[in-house]
Amino acid sequence: MDTRRLLRTFALPLATAGLLLSGCSGGNASTGAVASDAPPSGRAAPAADLEPYYTQKLAWRDCGVPGFQCATMKAPLDYDDADGDSIDLAVARKKATGPGGRIGSLLVNPGGPGGSAIGYLQAYAGIGYPAPVRARYDMVAVDPRGVARSEPVECLTGPQMDAYTQVDQTPDDGTEAAELTTAFKDFAAGCEQRSGAILPHVSTVEAARDMDILRAVLGDEKLHYVGASYGTFLGATYAELFPDRTGRLVLDGALDPSLPAEELNRDQTAGFETAFQAFARDCIGQPDCPLGTTSVADATQRLKDFFAEVDARPVPTGETRELGESLATTGVIAAMYDEGAWPQLRSALAAAMAGDGAPLLAMADSYYERSPDGTYANLMFANAAVNCLDLPAAFTSTEQVEKAVPAFEKASPVFGKGFAYASLNCGFWPEEATGTAHRIAAEGAAPIVVVGTTRDPATPYKWAEALADQLSSGTLLTYEGDGHTAYGRGSDCIDTAINTYLLEGTAPEDGTRC
Repeated sequence: MDTRRLLRTFALPLATAGLLLSGCSGGNASTGAVASDAPPSGRAAPAADLEPYYTQKLAWRDCGVPGFQCATMKAPLDYDDADGDSIDLAVARKKATGPGGRIGSLLVNPGGPGGSAIGYLQAYAGIGYPAPVRARYDMVAVDPRGVARSEPVECLTGPQMDAYTQVDQTPDDGTEAAELTTAFKDFAAGCEQRSGAILPHVSTVEAARDMDILRAVLGDEKLHYVGASYGTFLGATYAELFPDRTGRLVLDGALDPSLPAEELNRDQTAGFETAFQAFARDCIGQPDCPLGTTSVADATQRLKDFFAEVDARPVPTGETRELGESLATTGVIAAMYDEGAWPQLRSALAAAMAGDGAPLLAMADSYYERSPDGTYANLMFANAAVNCLDLPAAFTSTEQVEKAVPAFEKASPVFGKGFAYASLNCGFWPEEATGTAHRIAAEGAAPIVVVGTTRDPATPYKWAEALADQLSSGTLLTYEGDGHTAYGRGSDCIDTAINTYLLEGTAPEDGTRC
């Protein structure tokens, strides 16, 4: 189990496991061959060394998915040396369908860091967002630098990643703790070896600056944006950097940028405990609950006992990989993101307890974006690369982790120890962090809608409260329910409030609850 502050929407991967997304190649498309349909207008004058990037024209082409076009946008690799090397960023769009006047472009990001925004656009946002929104916006996505189609960070081979995901993250003795430390060091060394040139330049600040270039070349005076999970931090960072260019921003499943890494990880631990308790309450009322039907406390103990059993004796899966504690925990965590996956989790746990670990392994593979052929998307690689630049490491030694374990176990008796040790991952990173925890006010920005779900596992509700309070123009919209993020998950109240904001510019009243 390796959370690495993984903050992204998970309803889509769990619901569409095995769906092949046809993407855009990241080739070196000419920046001047074909003009963008919308001429740049109202654009604030960029610094002279950035002018070539802000005035480039995108060469749109078909990218194999009906209704979608793709292009390659250039940005400086290093914004402190804009005359130096550039980086190619993959962009995709689906043009506004009408009727109604076109408002502009709506940029979407599913979080991560490391989630493919283009994959999200093509599989969900570009076809599943409400029709009135798609009618009046060009739906747009850019894979952030280092992610998916945008010069992806690479760290481990498929077999190496298989081994890495099975390392015990709840070490029982010094030997196992040393093995975990070695695994983190080898992961970091692999990233440096395979992606050393890009590793210093994949921070959230740089990704936000890339979004402003995209805004300009699309011809938009303001950036309109829906960011989920980690995407809320990306959106808030944009508003902090460019408040006067901030349009209609929806930040759904918010991260609190004022918290240091240790506190973020501990809060997230408590969030997953809250989600598990909700799952357990539901489970014990179901006739097929593998954790018993007596009480939440009994269900909690049964899950802990199950983890201990597969730690000692991994369960066969029908392939060379067995289901040990780390992969079993990951499978359970994956289902916490979406209450729609709870029946799947009940069935997978029952199978594992009966000696078949394959269903729970499949859920862990979905979390890690592992394909049946044994290859991995670069989600976890980019996730570490961005997180380890954005904040100083939570811990730098197993001794520090051991001192923190009691607080993590207080936050979650089920997941606490594993989350504490997972927080060590940035402790051996080859690049020094460039970001720090700080409040984001974004003074002068237009109204920004922050959405929080009361029993969100990955981004606890109090983070949404904190971000809405920090933002000078923030307004809090609350969903009283389960799962990670709220927009498009079945609440008419939430969807109506956000749609009205996106289409009319009218934010819901601060404190609105659904």
